[in-house]
Amino acid sequence: MTRGGQTRTSDEPERRCIATGESQPKSGLIRFVVGPDEMIVPDLLEKLPGRGIWVAADRDALKKAVEKNLFSRGAKRKVALPDDLIAQVEAGLARRVVDLVSLARKSGHAVAGFEKVKIWLAEGRAKVLLQAADGSERGKTKLWTPEGGRYFGCLTSQELGLAFGRQSVIHGALAAGGLERRVVEEASKLRGLRGTYGENLAEKDAKDV
Repeated sequence: MTRGGQTRTSDEPERRCIATGESQPKSGLIRFVVGPDEMIVPDLLEKLPGRGIWVAADRDALKKAVEKNLFSRGAKRKVALPDDLIAQVEAGLARRVVDLVSLARKSGHAVAGFEKVKIWLAEGRAKVLLQAADGSERGKTKLWTPEGGRYFGCLTSQELGLAFGRQSVIHGALAAGGLERRVVEEASKLRGLRGTYGENLAEKDAKDV
C-alpha cells in the first residue's frame, strides 16, 4: 500500500517522490511541471510538457516539498511556488473526482440516495461506496463497504451533490466497470490530501454488518 492509499501493482510505472525519497506507482503520486515563468504547476492529468516532478499524494509529503522547496532540487534549477499550491492541488483533485463521478452517473454506473445505494450494496452491484465527509456518522454507518470494494469519505455533501446534479448528497455508489478505476485512483489521491475524516469509523462498523 502506498502513502496515498493506492495498492501497488507490478506492471505500473514507478516514480520517485521528492519529499519521501521513495519510489512507488504513478497512481499514488501527483505530477508537477515547471511553467514558462519558472512557477511550479500541478499537472493532475499528467499531460503537460516538461520534466515531471513527483510528490506522493499525501498532505505531509506535499507540505514538506513546499516548505523546503524541494521542487527546485527536482527541477535542478531555482523555481517559484504559488502561495496556495497545496490548496490548488486539493481543489483540483476534488474537481477531478466530482467530474468522474458525474460521468459515471450519466452512463448509469452511479447512484445516489440511501435507499438506492443500499439496494445496490445488497445486490452486489456497488463496488465503490461514497459518503459525504460532513454527513451524519449514524446514518453513514448503516451502509457497508462493498465486499472486495472500496470506501471513500473525502468529498463534502455539496461536492457529492455537484456530481449527482443535486444541492447535496450524503450517500453514493459506483458499479464495477466504466469509470470505477479512475474514480478510485483520484479519490485515493484526494483522501491522501484531506485525510480519512470518518472513514476509519465507517470501515470498522462495516465489518460488523
